[in-house]
Amino acid sequence: MEGRWKGISTVLVILAGLAASGSSYQIIEGPKNATVLEGSEARFNCTVSQGWRLIMWALNGTVVLSITPSEPIITSDRFTSASYQEGGNSISEMIIHDVQLRDAGHIKCSLQNSDRDASAFLSVQVMGALLIPGGNLVVAEDEPCNVTCHAWGWIPPPGISWDIGVPVSHSSYHSIPEPNNPQSAVSVLTLTPQGNGTLTCVATMKGLHAHKSVTVNLTVVQPPLESSYQSEIRKSASVKTNKETFETNLESGSENLGYHSDEPRTAKLASFAPVSSESSVQEQHSSRQPYQGPDRRWRGPAGRPQVSFPVASPRTVRNVTLV
Repeated sequence: MEGRWKGISTVLVILAGLAASGSSYQIIEGPKNATVLEGSEARFNCTVSQGWRLIMWALNGTVVLSITPSEPIITSDRFTSASYQEGGNSISEMIIHDVQLRDAGHIKCSLQNSDRDASAFLSVQVMGALLIPGGNLVVAEDEPCNVTCHAWGWIPPPGISWDIGVPVSHSSYHSIPEPNNPQSAVSVLTLTPQGNGTLTCVATMKGLHAHKSVTVNLTVVQPPLESSYQSEIRKSASVKTNKETFETNLESGSENLGYHSDEPRTAKLASFAPVSSESSVQEQHSSRQPYQGPDRRWRGPAGRPQVSFPVASPRTVRNVTLV
């Protein structure tokens, strides 16, 4: 503990001495904006003229690194420095290790006893997860299908593209943000495969040469053949549809009011034809016989008994031959 306080006291003495000395040195070139991935390193340079005594680096308003001509004053292992000489000027480099998302913000380089400083902005991007749900795929040959790729937890959302390693007759894709999730995106690939191969979904960070990909195998099989049962069902449905169409056409047809069917008349004539023929023959036969009176009976040829029936008219006698 005593040694620690001694070290802090030494730093304070050095800073006080530098502040009292004063100078006219200045910042020639300040740091540049940087965009890095979370977990990587970020480096910023600050070029100052000769005669400087203390360079301070601040992150979002908090001094995280101080550098003297003899040595750096390190307060955190995540912030280190390197020094270079160029044309009589000094270049101080601050290195941020294992950059976190919370490190995003303003970086400032300043000099002791100088009203000049220089600032830059640190942007931190996060590479999230990438997945094609279901893994390897089995699809029917020459049948359109969709393949979906999900990217979530990315800051900002990535650009998504596809590498198609299968023979296809058609392919296209579109990418949209996930609803209610600004850190995620989804891409849908539509294709008509004609053979086996691989499909690769590629997510690329915007502004960085960094990407992540996921690959699945696609296997093409022949479309399933129609079973005999399915064939019979389809034929039955087709016959039923044709029958219903035929009946509908009959009901919707025009009626011919000038047409009269002969069927009832023919049937009527057929039902009465035998009786009329028999009566005509008997009446002709009766007309040849003399009138015998109501109480006389005429007998016909031998072997065929004749029965006479009196009728209302005295002039007509109808004979019926019983066979």
